Amino acid sequence: MIKQLKTLTVNMVAGANVATILLMVLAGYADRINPVEHPMLSCMGMTFPIFLIANMLFVFFWLTFKWRRVWIPIVGYIIVYGPLTLYMPLHLAQEEPKEGTIKIISYNVCTYGGNYKYEQGFETVYDYLSRQNADIACLQEDVDTWRRYVKNWYEKIYPYNDTVIFNPNDGAINGVGIHTRFPIIRRERIPYESHANGSVAYFLKVNKDTIIVINNHLEGTHLSNEERDRYKQMISGKMEKDTAKAETLYLFEKLGKYAAIRAPEAEAVHEFIEAHKEYPIIVCGDFNDNPISYAHRTIAKGLTDCYEATGKGIGLSYNQKGFYVRIDNILVSSHFEPYNCRIDNKMDASDHYPIICTLKMKDNP
Repeated sequence: MIKQLKTLTVNMVAGANVATILLMVLAGYADRINPVEHPMLSCMGMTFPIFLIANMLFVFFWLTFKWRRVWIPIVGYIIVYGPLTLYMPLHLAQEEPKEGTIKIISYNVCTYGGNYKYEQGFETVYDYLSRQNADIACLQEDVDTWRRYVKNWYEKIYPYNDTVIFNPNDGAINGVGIHTRFPIIRRERIPYESHANGSVAYFLKVNKDTIIVINNHLEGTHLSNEERDRYKQMISGKMEKDTAKAETLYLFEKLGKYAAIRAPEAEAVHEFIEAHKEYPIIVCGDFNDNPISYAHRTIAKGLTDCYEATGKGIGLSYNQKGFYVRIDNILVSSHFEPYNCRIDNKMDASDHYPIICTLKMKDNP
């Protein structure tokens, strides 16, 4: 009887492990799901780390009680190797070339508000960028509604500066800017419908080459502070079970709604990239979605995700409590070799951390 009970228990745990793996696979490959068609399912990528951890618990269980079954969770990790390395790459630091490189920073500066930590928000960001000495700084929410002297200050450290305001006649002003050592030949707004977001392609002259830098700020999640607080309570286990279920459903419905809005924005950016494939292209900015998302996968088609290729760890770029995800990106065409892409989590003057990468143009892309 005891033997039969043990067998039953082992089989039940094995079944639970297989079910966890199936959910992990669904979450890991959720970026294949178009949110316009299946909005809630497309958001499953956000749950991927939960199932990664759950599967690891099964590893410990099998090693402790039935080591011959440890192959079950290991096979699960093999199946999701692709999304696992996208979500959490593990690379050693690289030795960078001494010459001919481009240092780029992408940073959502949160309209220079200082993240409620710095009274002089703009000055804090400006001093940081001065110290970084990057060749290209792509900024999102690059607007200063109360002083309007951003451009004058940046001209002290960058000879070429441009900011595109998406909704100049609206109170919720937003825009993207580029501040660079390279001459700006022209700029082109990538056409898609959006009230307060956008993507701008800058054509830069880099030595004898013309490169395109696309700076993006895609549609946000529009979660209120109250909704964020409820989410934090839910993941911390401080919410009743029935309430947590209802809250999860509501959260996925809302996230799916805005993921569906981001989908055509991402498709427009991808179409622009495809139409300009002859140029070396750098794509950066705030995608407002996690790495395992339709928006990220669509824009990244044919490009190298610099953090996936050279970064280490999860790379959390959105730093508000309870929402630690990498939503800021630097992607490049095959013309570039990326080095040491990283998130600078010591710079906390915004609700985002900067993402930084060194690029080297290849001789024969």
